[in-house]
Amino acid sequence: MRAIYLNVLLFVFTGISVSCNAQQVVKSNDRNILYTGRVAVSDTAAMLSWSGTSVKLNFNGTIVKALIGDEYGENYYNIIVDGNILSVLHLAKGKNEYTLLSGLKPGKHSLELFKRTEWAMGRTMLYSFTFDHDKALLAPPIAKKRKIEYFGDSITCGYAVEDSTGQDRGTAPYENGYISYAAITARHFNADFHSTSKSGIGITISWFPLVMPEMYDRLDPFDATSKWDFTKYIPDVVVINLFQNDSWLVKQPEFAEFKARFGTTPPTAEFVIDTYADLVKKIRVKYPKAQIICALGNMDATSPGSVWPGYIEKAVTKVNDTQVHTLIFPAKKTPGHPNPAEQQAMADDLIKFIDKTVKW
Repeated sequence: MRAIYLNVLLFVFTGISVSCNAQQVVKSNDRNILYTGRVAVSDTAAMLSWSGTSVKLNFNGTIVKALIGDEYGENYYNIIVDGNILSVLHLAKGKNEYTLLSGLKPGKHSLELFKRTEWAMGRTMLYSFTFDHDKALLAPPIAKKRKIEYFGDSITCGYAVEDSTGQDRGTAPYENGYISYAAITARHFNADFHSTSKSGIGITISWFPLVMPEMYDRLDPFDATSKWDFTKYIPDVVVINLFQNDSWLVKQPEFAEFKARFGTTPPTAEFVIDTYADLVKKIRVKYPKAQIICALGNMDATSPGSVWPGYIEKAVTKVNDTQVHTLIFPAKKTPGHPNPAEQQAMADDLIKFIDKTVKW
């Protein structure tokens, strides 16, 4: 009986050992995880805020879970497996464990979590991944050779792009930065991209207190003291697509942000041009070798008779830099923000322009 009892104990403990070894828990700061975008990685968590930020890894297994905290419960992520969108993850508020993948065929796979929503929807804290067996996490994906950075507003964020009702709703379920012209263009060129973008932002005035020259260099967009290290990501191409919000707000003298920025007097054309040129110069200091494309559109700021394309052209002339270019997207003929087809049309125009202008 004693021998049988010892054998049972040995079986039980062996089973426990196998169960423990069957899973691999990997913290978010593991060197085999590749982050793209302005992601703040610490010993405890990786913080994702900006639209288009992503988490990529390679693994061997059939199940992947993740421990994730979300500030408001308004963020959405594409779950991309082996290059294909498998599902959309809507995060709940607070800290929760999610089964990202299950039932995969055994073998090697790639996983990407792509943030569809912008930082107005709150911060996401990624704590760890859990795999179905030990040593599942493989060597990290290789960062792409080509790199693009966008400084933009709601158009670049993919605001309301999936609202097919015509209501132009900007709430989280209808925003999808993955099908914005920015992401489409990057995928066409097999390039990584950063989207330093926010709906409602302008260069001289925004729908909220901050303007792009005040936050273009932030890591955590909510924190003025949190600065991005520009040496971590050196883009070949920079695309600036701003002024759509300025074009509306400089005509709103009763608006609180107008009063805060300008008092009672609208800004002069010279002020607008100089402010744009100054932002381009700041970006040039950070990226001395990049081709900078000063774009505008495709909403009513580029409608026939608009002064705003001319402001950009004059600012580019003032910068006097042969590697700074102007691209004006034709104004679309529908209300609201661009739909998927209109985002694709912008991407087509930008792709053609880059093909003619940039030598990778």
